[in-house]
Amino acid sequence: MSLSLPPLNALRAFEAAARSGSYVSAADELGVSAAAVSQQVKNLEEFLGKQLFRRYNNRIVLTDAGQTIFSGASDALQSISAFTEKVVSGRARSRLVISALPSIAERWMEPKLKLYFQDHPNFRFELRSEEDLADFARYDIDLRLSYGLSLYPDMVTIPLVQDAVVPMCSPDYLVRNPAVRSEGMAAVPDDDLIHTNWGPTFVSHPRWQAWLAEIGIKRPDETLGYRVGKSSLALDLARDGFGVALGQREMGADDMEAGRLVLVDERPIPLGHPYCLVYPHAKARKAGLVDLMNWLRAAPRGIDRAAPDHSA
Repeated sequence: MSLSLPPLNALRAFEAAARSGSYVSAADELGVSAAAVSQQVKNLEEFLGKQLFRRYNNRIVLTDAGQTIFSGASDALQSISAFTEKVVSGRARSRLVISALPSIAERWMEPKLKLYFQDHPNFRFELRSEEDLADFARYDIDLRLSYGLSLYPDMVTIPLVQDAVVPMCSPDYLVRNPAVRSEGMAAVPDDDLIHTNWGPTFVSHPRWQAWLAEIGIKRPDETLGYRVGKSSLALDLARDGFGVALGQREMGADDMEAGRLVLVDERPIPLGHPYCLVYPHAKARKAGLVDLMNWLRAAPRGIDRAAPDHSA
């Protein structure tokens, strides 16, 4: 059977440029010069008799023909890659590059991957810990756990979970502070509050002021207590008995299930945006990706451990 094939190096250069939106980024990925990528794209355009990109200064935008060819090229190259990996390794393995926000990577994604691995012992992955915006093209990211729906408009974005914050502490803290066990947050001194500094890029995460205002307690003195730069560190301090953190249910679920953390009060405030699964259109058929995403969407959510009875 005679095959009608385009020049494969040209197709690969075109796919990388279309996926990254830049000849420079494609060149970095392929280990060649931007001029070489441009020449390969020109070769493919001449072979197909179609214009694949419109060029606007330093930007490239797919034409209608380019969009159609990109979809087919991405699927074909992914299939060739999966087949090659299977032949070289001797068996099919999922080697996904997974990216997540630092605290989510540590306190949510890694424990979930541990559970997934128990049923998929051949599963292999690279777990990257990084802030938004993640560079999908440069690091060949297959899946991103991100905060919010609108950060990656050119990707497929699927809402995963809308987390919420609740006051958490260690059982030891309640033993040392019996008034908190009986009276709840009204008995927690400002000096024992653990504050999370979310940084300049987050404005929607609830703070102690908002949570305490919801239950009619005065605004806390933020010069007192503890301050940390990551939500995972806030949970660590609470687990180690320093005080009370406004922790995320999802991230504190394992510690609550194990009894290392308990709720001081069960009234939640939801985060401003959901956590989402994000992946490039071209990765949709990559081996193992759909299975992992379906598993994550069906995985058990944060456990609501019973709060102390403040009416006693």
